Amino acid sequence: MSADPYAVKRRGLMYVLSSPSGAGKSTIARAILERDAGITMSVSATTRAKRPGETAGKDYEFMDLTEFNLMVNRQEFLEYAKVFDNYYGTPVAPVLAELEAGRDVLFDIDWQGTQQLAEKAREDLVRVFILPPTMVELEHRLETRAQDSAAVVAKRMAKAADEMTHYAEYDYIIINRDVENSVEEALAVLKAERLRRDRQVGLGEFVRGLRQGQ
Repeated sequence: MSADPYAVKRRGLMYVLSSPSGAGKSTIARAILERDAGITMSVSATTRAKRPGETAGKDYEFMDLTEFNLMVNRQEFLEYAKVFDNYYGTPVAPVLAELEAGRDVLFDIDWQGTQQLAEKAREDLVRVFILPPTMVELEHRLETRAQDSAAVVAKRMAKAADEMTHYAEYDYIIINRDVENSVEEALAVLKAERLRRDRQVGLGEFVRGLRQGQ
């Protein structure tokens, strides 16, 4: 945040990136975090075990199923879902604290999680969907990652076809032909959304000061 005493107070926003696996959203998300100090990554809670190299509170908030279910019952998640045998969710409190302080929060989630966010906090939400240039290129990217077997790649490709049907639920669409250009487009969206009148909660006070000759 700027130290400028004349800066207009602003409410932060929730910046969502979604895409089929392999379309590049995680790469774009990392670049945004590296280049823009005004946005931070949302830290999800999960019931899965901590993996080697992961840090609690930085990569995930690790908890057992009982604690997770208690948070669900208390409506303390903005969104949550079961992925395979584990649960993942976005705690409400830390996100709202960031927004109220005028800082933005980045989400790397799927269309289902995005729908849940829209139900609870639509006015704070900016939704961007990343599309691959072609399905051939998407398959090539999945294969060259060398993370999955041929069977898993085929399963991801089938899932991608379904995921892409939800593009119309998003505010912005980026076709990721070139990563660097896509990062610039994603940053341009972020910068423009910060200038929306309704996010600049201190604008009325600022204009009154201008009219008074300040």
